Amino acid sequence: MHSVLDLALDCVVGALGKTTEPSDPIDPTDPADPTEPARPAGVTLHRSPERGRAQLADSAFDFSSAVPSGVRLEMLTDATELELDARLRVVLPPGMPSAGSVFDLVVDGELREPVVATEQSLIFLDPATGALEDRPAGPATVRFRLGSRARERRVEIWLPVTPACTLLDVRIPDGASLRPAPASGPLWVHYGSSISQCADAGRPTSTWPAVVARSAGRSLLNLGLGGQCQLDPFMARAVRDLPASAISLELGINVVNADSMRERTFVPAFHGFLDTIRDGHPDTPVLVISPIVCPAAEQRPGPTPAGPDAMVRTFDRPAELALGALTLTRIRALLGRHVEQRRKSGDDRLRLVDGTTLFGPDDVADLPDGLHPNAAGYARMAERFLPLSFGEEGALR
Repeated sequence: MHSVLDLALDCVVGALGKTTEPSDPIDPTDPADPTEPARPAGVTLHRSPERGRAQLADSAFDFSSAVPSGVRLEMLTDATELELDARLRVVLPPGMPSAGSVFDLVVDGELREPVVATEQSLIFLDPATGALEDRPAGPATVRFRLGSRARERRVEIWLPVTPACTLLDVRIPDGASLRPAPASGPLWVHYGSSISQCADAGRPTSTWPAVVARSAGRSLLNLGLGGQCQLDPFMARAVRDLPASAISLELGINVVNADSMRERTFVPAFHGFLDTIRDGHPDTPVLVISPIVCPAAEQRPGPTPAGPDAMVRTFDRPAELALGALTLTRIRALLGRHVEQRRKSGDDRLRLVDGTTLFGPDDVADLPDGLHPNAAGYARMAERFLPLSFGEEGALR
């Protein structure tokens, strides 16, 4: 087997950039060839622009950006097998076991059985106190069997949707080749929250955006960042500058989760986000998705921390502090009003879908923590979103 990390990085789809960690210094006593260039200590694929991360300087945002939901290697290779080394970091509530990090393999369009890596660094985060317990682990080696004989195949390796992931190496058999595959379809850019990152989807190709993209023949760029859908201007600029044929925006839930805006700031932030996107995409179809159901925050403003039972909750607040505070019901009304206002002003390529039509009050049995759907819930969201977006009368066709 020989390393093809540099070639594999040319095959990455679904990321906005990468961060290369510094190489270890060359040890003069190492018997390896001293002329051999030092290999990077790792490459982290990010779903946000580097400049924006530097401006924000927020470790929670950096972590979400490094979770490769929707990120995959799309390549043409005659290799019969492939090995991948990665460092995987998972955040869990105290005492919760990890089921492992799941990778997906697609060969010539056929989805194979998932491959699970159990070697992970575990970070236990107490939601009540913010206390952290770090249990580091070594890198994971993941092996994929591509076929019994050497012939060129289209291979997709979808990276996990739960851990932050740093690629350390990619290897194929000696004599085998690897090159980027053609795009799987026109680019669909989707921006959103953990509801779009889909950590509980079960496997990378089962997130609702991945299911929709694969069904519709679209190349997905999933900018759903857990906890971080805050209408950041640098994310709007990133979407503006991408060659997107369709754009969707799942908005509102993180604003309530963090209690980060009031009505006075949310409305201009929404218009500013869209104005920036329209600077680069004046005619591209854009679909705004309002929040799915979250019973605790439907009529009560955030923040929405998890309680001892892991269910999200809200707090009582004095009436004088509630003026302008945002509930999910109010955010849906504001998004509906202001999308319609923009449409009346001439933006007829802008549409809105009510998030509760994708996952509503009748679906709360599949909302185990009161906020995030489980795997069955995400499957239902994909089934309902596909005709509304890329169906015959879909808003993104």
